[in-house]
Amino acid sequence: MSEKRQHPAIKLELHPRNKHRGRYDFKELSKFCPQLAPFVKSNIYDDESIDFSDPQAVKMLNKTLLKQFYNIDKWDIPPNHLCPPIPGRADYIHYIADLLAENNGGKIPKGKQIKCLDIGVGANCIYPIIGNKEYGWSFVGADVDPVSIASANKIIEFNPFLKPSVEFRLQKNPLNIYLNIIRNGEIFDLAICNPPFHASMAEAKAGTLRKLSNLKNKKNTKATLNFGGQNQELWIDGGEVRFVRNMIKESQKFKYSCFWFSTNISKKSNLKAVYAALKTTDATEVKTIEMAQGNKVSRIVAWTFLTKDQQKVWKDLRWHIDERDRQRTAS
Repeated sequence: MSEKRQHPAIKLELHPRNKHRGRYDFKELSKFCPQLAPFVKSNIYDDESIDFSDPQAVKMLNKTLLKQFYNIDKWDIPPNHLCPPIPGRADYIHYIADLLAENNGGKIPKGKQIKCLDIGVGANCIYPIIGNKEYGWSFVGADVDPVSIASANKIIEFNPFLKPSVEFRLQKNPLNIYLNIIRNGEIFDLAICNPPFHASMAEAKAGTLRKLSNLKNKKNTKATLNFGGQNQELWIDGGEVRFVRNMIKESQKFKYSCFWFSTNISKKSNLKAVYAALKTTDATEVKTIEMAQGNKVSRIVAWTFLTKDQQKVWKDLRWHIDERDRQRTAS
């Protein structure tokens, strides 16, 4: 056994409002959700942890975190679907909330009148859960996979407090992103997305092998996608760059339907192509927000087509409500 490591009490790289900045207290988590206990073991540093290369252990950790921090009583996903790390997803929500605050005198707009479009909501429904719990926002989740839509709907049915604020739409044409999802006259304050970041299944498996190596899992030499993920979730022809280029191109058709379009960009090397694509549009502002979780660094790229005057009108019409109305819409 290696010498016990000293860990910082807080993960400073996470957003200040992220509920997961503290280190996982697996004893406390296991009390909160006893089903997690069988997965908790001492690692080589004599720290209590789980095997993060074990899909069942990761899923049970997610269930526990969602129950403890977001009041989700029942949550599950079908086999082989993406089981994302919750702290990183929470960071996206908090940083994009800060972006709205920049256009609102430093105050984050809250309540169900704030509408967010989640492109690729997945079977896990994580972004709507966090965004609704933290800020009271309403969500439309879109996905090309009927199984994911069915799974997300089950999560909402099992947690009825989400029902008034979350709905899902199937994207029937996988070549489209916003088309056939944003309806005529519909308005969104935000659009978010975690695009498929690999260009092929082989590339996705290579990424999993690197992850397993980083986790020092010497026993597991078979490339299993330990966080799950269908091809639409993890890889697509042309990879992240092609997907985001298409997203940017299509967003122009809905320039007045959404205040801020945004997407996660997993690879820094892809930023150059993303910026080049945005330069071909008439976007009025482009923002890049860096995020970090452990050794992983990613970033949000956000863009808007609204002028400063249009942004002010949008804010005054949609976000400027008195405190009594705010409390009513958040309840």
